Amino acid sequence: MNTQTEASISVFDVVKQVFSVVLVIAGIAAFYYFADFRLLYRILGLVAVIGAAIGMLATTAWGASIAGFISDSKIEVRKIVWPTKDETTRTTLLVFAMVSIVSLVLWLLDTFLFWGVRILTGQA
Repeated sequence: MNTQTEASISVFDVVKQVFSVVLVIAGIAAFYYFADFRLLYRILGLVAVIGAAIGMLATTAWGASIAGFISDSKIEVRKIVWPTKDETTRTTLLVFAMVSIVSLVLWLLDTFLFWGVRILTGQA
């Protein structure tokens, strides 16, 4: 029997997550409270607060799982076989040619249908 158990969330992780949210809210409030300071300083302070909150979240189990996901994603991106310049150029030209041909066919179809409707309604 395959039973999956929920990973127990520690109280310390929950405290870190709540404190991170409170820290971000306080940083946003401080950004507007110190409106008389230069915008650059307020933005740098807000970025520092958000960076501290992200750093604190990264030390939780949830943050570790996200870091693992990002690491695995980087590994998968390295496995991608990218097309050569010649393949990309040929494919792009083929797409342009097909779009041109389809647009010409649709334009001709529209013209003939419009011509037929004008004949049927006596407006020709």
